[in-house]
Amino acid sequence: MTDRFEPQWRGINHLALVTSDMDATVRFYHGVLGAPLVSTVATSAFRHYFFDFGSHCTVAFFEYAGGPSEPFTKQAGVPDARAAQFDHLALNVPDEEALHDLRRRLKGEDCDVTDVVDHGAVRSIYFTDPNGIALEASWWVRDPTLAAPEYADPDAFGDPDPVPALRELQATGSLGRA
Repeated sequence: MTDRFEPQWRGINHLALVTSDMDATVRFYHGVLGAPLVSTVATSAFRHYFFDFGSHCTVAFFEYAGGPSEPFTKQAGVPDARAAQFDHLALNVPDEEALHDLRRRLKGEDCDVTDVVDHGAVRSIYFTDPNGIALEASWWVRDPTLAAPEYADPDAFGDPDPVPALRELQATGSLGRA
């Protein structure tokens, strides 16, 4: 087969999360993080609110009417059996100054937030929202999304024992059909 489907991605339309307190969620995401509330949907069964995080990228929350909710606080990057399919949401900021500004803002709002963590290619802070959702704010020291990937670049690809698919990309620049 020679035809290959190559979608023209325009970011994440939305990541849908769950809250048991939409008011606290709006106050945190809009009031503390400064993400504009750009759309709402509601039925008798749920509310669904969308916050803008940049061009073509929103984070949305469902609040289910009368739905059971057993929230827990999940630390980013720390394994937790209750969060088998979700670790954390990392939000992108434009530069290191913005990262420090956000950290100061979070501290000023009495939010627990880590110091800046230098991961090499990316620097980050970690915190949680009022729902216990683990959040990270990051900026790329060298943004790998601005150019075609260089699969052998040790700054961007630092796994010393990569999975077979990455080895194939490093060797050939493409993946064969399984």
